[in-house]
Amino acid sequence: MKNKLISVEQAIEMIPDGAVLMIGGFLGDGTPELLVDGLIKAGKKNLTVIANDTAFPDRGIGKLIANKLVKKVIVSHIGTNPETQKQMIEGTLEVELVPQGTLAERVRAGGFGLGGILTPTGVGTVVENGKQKITINGKEFLVETALKADFALIKAKKADFLGNLVFNYTARNFNPLMAFAGNVTIVEVDELVPVGGIDPNEVHVPHAVVDYIVRGNAK
Repeated sequence: MKNKLISVEQAIEMIPDGAVLMIGGFLGDGTPELLVDGLIKAGKKNLTVIANDTAFPDRGIGKLIANKLVKKVIVSHIGTNPETQKQMIEGTLEVELVPQGTLAERVRAGGFGLGGILTPTGVGTVVENGKQKITINGKEFLVETALKADFALIKAKKADFLGNLVFNYTARNFNPLMAFAGNVTIVEVDELVPVGGIDPNEVHVPHAVVDYIVRGNAK
């Protein structure tokens, strides 16, 4: 059985400059803060980040923005982070805004091997610019391509040593979807238990999609 438990430093060493990262969380809730801090400490740069949002300048993904380590974000909104807005206006950060539901479905499609999704969201708006449209039963849909990442960095409440994951409350946002959509999935966990210590009915993400585990601060 592969030993999936590694240090933060070992996890960050795997991630090259210019990597495409999916990072879980919603306004910082459910974001793997130790891994984010590790990226900053190592000075990883020219990153592309796929996430729901860029949180706040001093929290979560926002810290990567504030340290100017990100060249592009694919997110549903940037309204809570003035630094993201500033860099976008200056032209130093590319921002691709995607409707939240569409973003989640594009990540899900990437994780489940689909080429993309069909959605009516954005038809007739600037969102449709440059995208293929399909008419089904008289209704127009946009073709939105699937999203995948080189690495998915996610946060879980609990894991066993195999990598079965349990999420806590709102941390179960983008994390489960992103776990499937990374070529390499690294999970930061608050509580690590022996194999068999998690009831199978409680597992939110199965171990098969988890490559590495980093022990968080809690336990």
